[in-house]
Amino acid sequence: MPVLFISAGLCACIVIIFLLYAYKTALFSAHVQKNKASSIAFELPLGSLSAKAAVVYDPTTKQILYQKNAELTLPLASLTKLMTAQTVLGSVSTATLVTISQKDISTDNDAGDLVLKVGNVLKVGDLIRIGLAASSNYAMAAAAGSLGNNSLADMNRDASRLGLTHTYFLNPTGLDVDKNTSGAYGSAYDVALLASVFLKNYPQYFEISSHSSVTVNASGRAVTAAATALPLQDIPGFIAAKTGYTDLAGGNLVMAYDIDINHPLIAVVLGSTEQGRFDDIRTLVNASRQAELAQQ
Repeated sequence: MPVLFISAGLCACIVIIFLLYAYKTALFSAHVQKNKASSIAFELPLGSLSAKAAVVYDPTTKQILYQKNAELTLPLASLTKLMTAQTVLGSVSTATLVTISQKDISTDNDAGDLVLKVGNVLKVGDLIRIGLAASSNYAMAAAAGSLGNNSLADMNRDASRLGLTHTYFLNPTGLDVDKNTSGAYGSAYDVALLASVFLKNYPQYFEISSHSSVTVNASGRAVTAAATALPLQDIPGFIAAKTGYTDLAGGNLVMAYDIDINHPLIAVVLGSTEQGRFDDIRTLVNASRQAELAQQ
């Protein structure tokens, strides 16, 4: 009996030791994976970017891999449309029919606006598609109208719920209100968080920007508009993007791209120039890829 008792005790000890070892191994493995993920963080030489603010964010690890004034509040221009789409898609059926009204028409025409007219009837889903891919102000204003009179309150509420602490909206398109006031404000980090959430929740609407054009049904006729992210579509791993440009904002851009299989990163630039935003994004993508290769 004593021998059996001792053997059982030894077995119990061995099991406990094994479990402790497995636990420590798992912790170490997790630590290594965390360090591996964070090791692709990178810096850029001063003057590498035209943008006033920029960030590269890893939504998988929740880490910032690069930042330049990432918390600085700046005009968002048409990046605003990501939040408009997020709020509308979370509240309204995509099959809901909406008529473009005179109040939806802006004086600044973007690509998608040129094919839409007052009185056109579109599904909410199609308004979002052309509003994001072709940056149509008409479409996005009409989509926001489907929320009712409290659309801006809904957007600002959703921004708060997402933890976008530097973000607020004065209209659903991001167009400048006047010479001194932008239609929306936020930080590069906030935009990265918003884009990561939108990509997760509504990839089919965000990823339409990877096509050269978007075609929707407007009052029974097919209308086609060019995608504003066309200059980025040759980048390997390109997933989706949203462009923005106004006099107050300058050139803005957010892009999602794969750094590895099923491992997206989000790059954002705010306050660049109309062409410089595309150059800045390429600089960030190339730097992140070089950092990834260096740690392999």
